[in-house]
Amino acid sequence: MDQPVRARLWATGGRWYAHILDSPAYIEVTGTSREACVRELRKLTGEDVTLTLEVIPQVAGVAEAAEILGWDKRRVVTYIDRGSFPEPITALASGRIWLREDVETYAAQWHARRSAGPINPAK
Repeated sequence: MDQPVRARLWATGGRWYAHILDSPAYIEVTGTSREACVRELRKLTGEDVTLTLEVIPQVAGVAEAAEILGWDKRRVVTYIDRGSFPEPITALASGRIWLREDVETYAAQWHARRSAGPINPAK
């Protein structure tokens, strides 16, 4: 493959996948990490080929957000309705979706505030 190669890269189920685009054959590789997946892709394309990667971000709906936070879906909806949840990237007929990393960041901040406990006033 001496022409530039375009590939789509995404993660699902704890694995990374890459699919070579603009090829008459369906070519897909996988790896346990993004780097491992790109290494597998490079085995096919060669190191000297210009490789353009389109990385598909991981997304989360209400159910995934609830799982990330350790909440039920109703609690997530309550926080959304209060305006204290990250803005979704879009709303589909099936519901709102967020970038998974935004929900994970929110969860980490929420749990950090919660574990810090109440602020004690100075005596």
